[in-house]
Amino acid sequence: MLRSFLLLSAFFGFTGVALGAFAAHGLKGRLSSEYLAIFHTGVTYQLVHALAMLAVAVLSVHLPGRLVGWAGGLFTLGILLFSGSLYVLTLSGIGKLGIITPFGGLAFLGGWLCLGLAAWRLS
Repeated sequence: MLRSFLLLSAFFGFTGVALGAFAAHGLKGRLSSEYLAIFHTGVTYQLVHALAMLAVAVLSVHLPGRLVGWAGGLFTLGILLFSGSLYVLTLSGIGKLGIITPFGGLAFLGGWLCLGLAAWRLS
């Protein structure tokens, strides 16, 4: 689990920074300020959860059980659904893709809940 979550954390961190730079420099004149803000929200959530996955990687070595692994999996799913849907929505203009975004938010919440439960179970 350690290696997998470290690699995912690095990947999502790298692509989050790259997408943020792309938005700031490549999309500024092409998207409305509303769509730029939506894209920025996707980047922010991706970067925050890339750091959370780094914590999950470290915790996976120290906390027994499946909850930490579930947290990492849910954070990954959240990034893909939440941030991914916002990226595709803003770049394609297909507003109906916004229906996917809340499922990513629920995955994020589930990941944080799993971390909280893992902490609760510590003796």
